[in-house]
Amino acid sequence: MGIIFNKPLIGVVMCQIDKGGHPTQIVHNKYLDAVLQAGGVPLALPHGLISSPHLLEIAMAPLDGLLFTGSPSNIEPHHYGESGTEDCADAGRDRLAFALIKAAIAQRLPMLALCRGLQELVVATGGTLHRQLHTLSGFQEHREDAGLSLEQQYAPSHEVFVEPGGLLSSLVEGCGKFWVNSLHQQGIRSLGPSVRIEARAADRLIEAVSLEDHPFALAVQWHPEWQSEKSALSRLLFEGFIHACQRYQEEKRP
Repeated sequence: MGIIFNKPLIGVVMCQIDKGGHPTQIVHNKYLDAVLQAGGVPLALPHGLISSPHLLEIAMAPLDGLLFTGSPSNIEPHHYGESGTEDCADAGRDRLAFALIKAAIAQRLPMLALCRGLQELVVATGGTLHRQLHTLSGFQEHREDAGLSLEQQYAPSHEVFVEPGGLLSSLVEGCGKFWVNSLHQQGIRSLGPSVRIEARAADRLIEAVSLEDHPFALAVQWHPEWQSEKSALSRLLFEGFIHACQRYQEEKRP
């Protein structure tokens, strides 16, 4: 029983959708499975945690890490100084994610952020986004083709080039480049002062970042959770995250 209870508890952010007229919060199995396979215990976090002052604090107290998932929705542009609206937005997720990131930075709680999660981490720390990469010259196509099967959409799409000496480089054991999937229409425009570039695509788009002066806060633009059990790269990322969560768990014990 001790082994079970020593597994780190990972808070996972959910997305808001409409399901037959019912407001519904969901998280794909692929994220939960990736956490379980790496040795963590996932716990879904509802948007209502920010509805009163102390709920978020209560929910975060037992957590050893946070996973910010991908999503079809985009961050509302007013959060990074732009006007207009997003066709597919999730205001509750925006508010929860930003509150969680702020608290995790203060607590030095490990974080792994994927796709939309990367964009949340960037915006929460003072960065900005390109809202439609495909309309800008100089960038390759980063969006998925919705007409293809999921296997094809999540297949490797382009190379990523790792910056030396960073957190990602240490996780992938010095590997300088690798192929990743690509299913996003937005991307990083600028970064806040506390954010380090960890990898870029061939078109120079930033594909991974980390937070400086933080034990483990890694964000990647691709989807390592997809069939993570079949990918050595995905396993390295999730196992590195869970190991950081285990260290946090050990350090916070009385």
